[in-house]
Amino acid sequence: MAKSPGGVIEDVLPGSIGQEIGLEPGDVLVSINGHPLRDVIDYRYYGAEEELELVVQRDGELHRLEVERDYDEELGLEFTEPVFDGIRVCSNNCPFCFVQQMPKDMRRSLYVRDDDYRYSFLMGNFVTLTGLSSEDWARIAEQHLSPLYVSIHATDPEARRQVLGNPSAPDILPQLRRLGELGIEVHGQIVISPGVNDGEILRRSITDVAALWPTVRTLAVVPVGLTRFHRRQVRLVTPDEARAILDLVEQVMPPLRQQFGCTWFYPSDEMYLLAGRPVPPAAFYDTDAQRENGVGLVRLLLDDWQRARKHLERKRSSRSHRGGRVTLVCGQLIAPILADMAAELQAVAGIEAQVVPVVNRFFGESVTVSGLLTGADVLEALQGRDLGQRVFLPRSMFNAEGSLTLDDLTPEELAERLGAPISRVSTLSEIVQAMRAAGGKA
Repeated sequence: MAKSPGGVIEDVLPGSIGQEIGLEPGDVLVSINGHPLRDVIDYRYYGAEEELELVVQRDGELHRLEVERDYDEELGLEFTEPVFDGIRVCSNNCPFCFVQQMPKDMRRSLYVRDDDYRYSFLMGNFVTLTGLSSEDWARIAEQHLSPLYVSIHATDPEARRQVLGNPSAPDILPQLRRLGELGIEVHGQIVISPGVNDGEILRRSITDVAALWPTVRTLAVVPVGLTRFHRRQVRLVTPDEARAILDLVEQVMPPLRQQFGCTWFYPSDEMYLLAGRPVPPAAFYDTDAQRENGVGLVRLLLDDWQRARKHLERKRSSRSHRGGRVTLVCGQLIAPILADMAAELQAVAGIEAQVVPVVNRFFGESVTVSGLLTGADVLEALQGRDLGQRVFLPRSMFNAEGSLTLDDLTPEELAERLGAPISRVSTLSEIVQAMRAAGGKA
């Protein structure tokens, strides 16, 4: 790994200690109290003392600054990157690795195959633990980097090595036990590669990992995703296989729930939709730890609409409302559910929402989730349509800042090319609010 250069400051919060001592964007925070900074974790950990000696690089020169702070005072620095010494690149060769299924000529960040435990701690990224050094283990213990999100895939060592495409991958169970001994909590996932880690291998994995409670706080099972650029020996989960997995979940769930007092084992929404089965009620999703892994998002969508619909029904009897016509864009997987909700939206709010499921030409028609739609495919799907007053796009198809699609189109560019205003939304209640703000009374 390259020697740590420290962190490049992107912003200094107004009124913060950093502003008081004259730090500026572009400065490099090299160390705190003699500890070279490898990432924002070090910045937070070593910057928690009351007396600090900062080494800052500006215009090639090093400056030492003495700082005294109360424990509730922040230095107020934001950095251009969360890690300063380079991201840890994955050493596995998973047949379903999404990064390896990306087309050419996209932005560089989309081709980084990270397997960095620091991103797991900071952002909830799933990591395999296959590349941890003794220094990494020592740091996890010292700084108590908990929780971590771990791709378990299978507790059978050979099945796991096959899933990871890594014949030297270590047995995951001793690693999970070691994390437990360090007091580190884990949220795990199993990505199903049909014929490799499903069936009895999956049953064994569930049993083995459940024995590690409370170290492993949650476990999710997710179907593998493949794009049209896929060239490896793995295939998609079929509807029948999804139903078999959900049947297994129903078998093992009751004793686990009774033992742990929580659901613990969560199939992803995609598994239910693929199987053609309804997603569980809200009580099933007793934690949001796996939400970014596609667990419980459909239930949130349904329950949000149920609350909004009841509110609209109460108001409908007391005053009239003006609806309007809008276009609601989505991936193919969620489209049937959204179509039913759109019909109810028109009935109670007078908002006529045409649901347009977009075929994913960019990644391939097997990719049916809304979060992997590109701007180009949306533009093609909406070409020649009467879009109404506004187009609503899934917020998940944009980056975290909401500023770019996967193919680098901005919301402003999409609106200009569509000839209609657009809004990024996650729920139908946001559609109602947007229409109300635009002049309706729904």
